[in-house]
Amino acid sequence: MEIIKRIVQDQEAERKRILSQPDIITRNAGSGVAKLALGHPNAFAVLGIRRCGKSTMVWLLLRKKKYAYINFDDEALYGIKASELNSVLKAFYELYGEDVEFLVLDEIQNVEGWELFVNRLSRSRKVIITGSNSALLSGELATHLTGRHSDFLLFPFGFAEYLAYRNADVSMATRSPFATETASMMSRLLSDYIDRGGMPEGYKFGMERIKATFGDIMARDVIRRHGVRNAKVIESLARYLVSNFAKEITYSSVCKAIGINKVGTASAYVGYLEEAYLVFNLSRFSFKLKKREVAPKKTYCIDTSFIGAIGFNISENSGRLMENVVAIELLRRKSYRDAGMELFYWKDHYGREVDFVVKRGKGVKELLQVTRASSRDEINERELEALAYAAKDLRCKNLLIITWDYDGEVRVSGIRVRCIPLWRWLLG
Repeated sequence: MEIIKRIVQDQEAERKRILSQPDIITRNAGSGVAKLALGHPNAFAVLGIRRCGKSTMVWLLLRKKKYAYINFDDEALYGIKASELNSVLKAFYELYGEDVEFLVLDEIQNVEGWELFVNRLSRSRKVIITGSNSALLSGELATHLTGRHSDFLLFPFGFAEYLAYRNADVSMATRSPFATETASMMSRLLSDYIDRGGMPEGYKFGMERIKATFGDIMARDVIRRHGVRNAKVIESLARYLVSNFAKEITYSSVCKAIGINKVGTASAYVGYLEEAYLVFNLSRFSFKLKKREVAPKKTYCIDTSFIGAIGFNISENSGRLMENVVAIELLRRKSYRDAGMELFYWKDHYGREVDFVVKRGKGVKELLQVTRASSRDEINERELEALAYAAKDLRCKNLLIITWDYDGEVRVSGIRVRCIPLWRWLLG
C-alpha cells in the first residue's frame, strides 16, 4: 500500500502543477450536464477520446471540493488487479481522511474486473470515473448501476473554447457581428482552429503530440483492449477512415481498400475505432430502421487535428473540413445540452444529398447543408435542389446553409433558407 500512496501523492503534485498554469480553460461543458451530475449521488462517468481534457475538467469541477484521485494510466499501476483496488481505497483514507467527498478513478477501464469495486463504492460514496472507451459502462457496471449512474461525453475544444485559449478579443463579434472587420478577424481565427483542431496538447506541443496521441489510442484503446492481432491492418483502417472523412463508407468498400478478407472483421474493426472515439459514423436517414442499417454510413473524425496529422490526400478539402467541424459540433451540442437530438444525413436514389438531418422525437426539426461559399453566387444549385427535395420528403421547412462567409437568405421552391457563416453558427 505504501507504493500506492506514493503514486497518489506523485500524481497529486503533477495535478497541482498543471492547475497552476495560467492557460487552463474552463470547459463549456462544466457549467452544464457535468456540473449538474455532481449534485447527485452514486457514479458519474466522464467519457471521451484520450487526451481531450477529461481529467482537467474533473479537477476544475472539484476545485473547491474534498476529493481523492488516482490515474490508472500510470505505468507504475500497469497490471494492477481488481483484488488490489481496496488498497487504493485504504490509501485514499489514510492520505485524505474518511470524510473525502469524491473518489476519482481516472482511466479505470485499465483494471480488469473494476466494475464490482465501483458498484460497491457507489452505494456510499460519490464516485467519478473517466475512460477513453464508450464500452466503459457496458456489461457488469451497467447491470448493477441501472438508474444509479450518469455519464457525459466530453469532446475536444469547440471554437469558443479555442478562442478563450487564444485570449482572442471577440467582443466585436457581439457588438458588430455583421461588420467586415469582424468577419475578417473571425475567418482568420476559424481557419487556424480548423488547421490546429481542438486537442489541448496540440496547441502546446504541435502535431507531433497529435501523432503520439493517435499511437496511444491505437495501442491502448484499440489493439490492447480488443486483442487485435494484426495491428498494421487496423492502423491502416484508422488512417483510411480519417483520410476519407465526410464521405460514405460501406464495410465491403473498407475490405477492398484495406485488404481485409471478411466484412464481419471490417465491421468489428470500425466499431473498435468508434468505441475509442476516433471516428463517428452517421446513418442515412429513413423512417424505416432496417433501411438505416443497410445504407452506407458517413464517417467523421473526432477532430481536424488528426486529419492533418495522420490523414493523406487532404489538400483542397476545405468544404469537407467545414462539414467535419459542423458534424462534431452537432454531436458536442447533443452531449452538452440536447440529449434528445438524433443526427443523420439524407440522400435519395438520384444522388441528391443533404449533409445533416436533425431529428427530435418523431419529427425532423432541421436540415443543414455545408458549403465553402463566400457569396450567393457560389452556392451550388444542386445543394439547394437537394434541400428542396429533402424538405418535401421529410416535411421540414427549417432549412439552414452554413457558409464560409455569406450571411443572408435564399429561397428554394418557395421555402426560405437561412445562410450563416460557420464562425457565427459555431458561437451559437
